[in-house]
Formats: sequence, structure tokens, C-alpha cells
Amino acid sequence: MNDNKKGSDVLPAMRAIQAFEAIARRGSVASAADELGVSPGAVSQQLRKIERELNVRLFERDGRSLILTSWGRIYYDKVRAAFDELRSAQHSLHLARARQGIVLSALPSLATWLQGHLLEWRAQHPGVHVHLIGTERELPLQDENIDFRLCYGTDSRRYDRFSELFIDSVVPACSPAFLRAHPVMTEADILAGPLIDITWDPRHRPPPSWSDWAWSVGAQAPAGASDLAFSLSDAAISAALDGGGFVLGQISMIANHVRRGRLVVPVDRRLSLQEPYFLAWGRDALDRPCGAEFRNVLIAAARQQMDRSSGPLPQPEADRS
Repeated sequence: MNDNKKGSDVLPAMRAIQAFEAIARRGSVASAADELGVSPGAVSQQLRKIERELNVRLFERDGRSLILTSWGRIYYDKVRAAFDELRSAQHSLHLARARQGIVLSALPSLATWLQGHLLEWRAQHPGVHVHLIGTERELPLQDENIDFRLCYGTDSRRYDRFSELFIDSVVPACSPAFLRAHPVMTEADILAGPLIDITWDPRHRPPPSWSDWAWSVGAQAPAGASDLAFSLSDAAISAALDGGGFVLGQISMIANHVRRGRLVVPVDRRLSLQEPYFLAWGRDALDRPCGAEFRNVLIAAARQQMDRSSGPLPQPEADRS
């Protein structure tokens, strides 16, 4: 009994299984030989070999065609599924190798920070296509054909390969028109004005709140939650651009608005986020054309952003001499 079980676990040669699968699918030895690029005699030899090793007839002749026996049908149903999986794996590999460009997944809130860097990359690499996917979901990179992922905090631990990018800071900001209507002399004037809140997904450690900011400046915290809150930082900043109130905007997201005079920072009192942003990448990402260079460009840009988030705010263009 043990010998029989041992024999049932020994597979025929792969060439013999491949010949059997091709004959069953194509219906004849000649067609199978044409597909496999060998002679019909070689295919017939492999068929005799697999029937001998399995000790069962797999085909019977019907005129000029071969049809599966009942034993052959049982065997083919399983072999076909296995070969379908192998062909699917090879197809996926060819698609991945043939895919041009780089696929980058990022938190939607980082799209503003990425925009300038991607435009600069395109100018320097006009033949390399970059596809940016904005999503909160942390997807398996390999399964989704994603090369790089920009994520926050502990989400980086979902990936095997990652590098820390930067820790951002937040600062109060509003539109120039709103500031004219709500002049600020002290920090308390900001806290008394309409405030815009940002609430993140619970899986993330939250960004600094207005209560945190009030504590940092030694002022009384707002009495209650703001009547205007957004889960997306970009949406909260857009509300401030439209004159909706003060927002604790991340430096990486408001710097260009400040430079262009669309937002102003009445009091430059900053608080850092609790965790850094990270760049993760798939196991084959650095083997793709320009993949390693793309990663290095993003890491270098993040190092610069780290300096900006702790350094002076950009001077509005209209104020430059």
C-alpha cells in the first residue's frame, strides 16, 4: 500500500504531460506537434510514455482524431486547469514586462505635493509615462501592477520595501480676503474665527487639531468642534481658499498657494504630524526602466520638503523685488 501511494505521487515527465494536454486540446497528434514545434513522432512517443507511466489508456481513436477515454477525461480536467494557470502566469509576466512607464499610487492628499515633481520628471524624461492613482486603499503592489506607493505612518509596514520620506507640519492659513474681514492680532483671534477641521481615517494617528494648536500657543481651546470638517486635507484647504475660514494646512500642500498669494499665514506657529510619510515599492519596480531613478528623485524631493516644512515659508511672488 505504501508502495502504491509512493508511485501515485511520482509525476510523469513534464514533456509527456505537455504532449498529452496539447493532444487533448487540439484533437490530434499532428496539431499538437505543430503547436509544440516538434515532430508528430516525438509527440506520439511522449503519449506512449505517459500512458505507460500512468498504466492507463488516455485516448482512443475515432477516425483520424483522438478522443479522451473516461480515464483520460478525469486526468485532463485537472491537467487543463494546471496548464491554464501556467499560461495565465506567463501572460501576466509578459504584460508586466511590456507595460511602459511607472504606476504610482498615493494618498489623495499628496497629489498636490506630487504634482510639481511629476511635471518636472516629465520634462526631464519625456518618453517615460507616469500614471498616478489617488486612493486611500493600501493595495498589494504586485497584484495591482503598482510600482510605487506613497503612504503614511504604520501603513508602510504592509510592504516589504519602503523608505521614510518626510514629516510634515501644519500651520494656520486662510485666504487674503478672509483675513481682511477677520483681522488677526493675536493667536486668540484665529481661534475665535470660523475654523475648518480635518478628520482622517481612524487607522491613522490624527493630524494636529485646533485644540492641540491652542495648547501650543497657550490659548484657550475652541469650545466645541468646528461646524465644517473634511476627511480630505485637499478639500479643507480648498474651503480655506474659498474664504471658508482658518485651516491647519500642511506645509507641503499650502506652500504653492502661499507663494502665489492665494493663502496667507497670519501666525507662523507650526505643529508636526505624528508620523512620517513613506515611499514603498514592489520587488520588480527598481528593475523597470527608470524605476530606480524615479525612486531616488522622490526621495530627494522628500528631503527638500523636510527642510521646507521646518524652514521659512515661501515669500509671495507679488512681494518679491
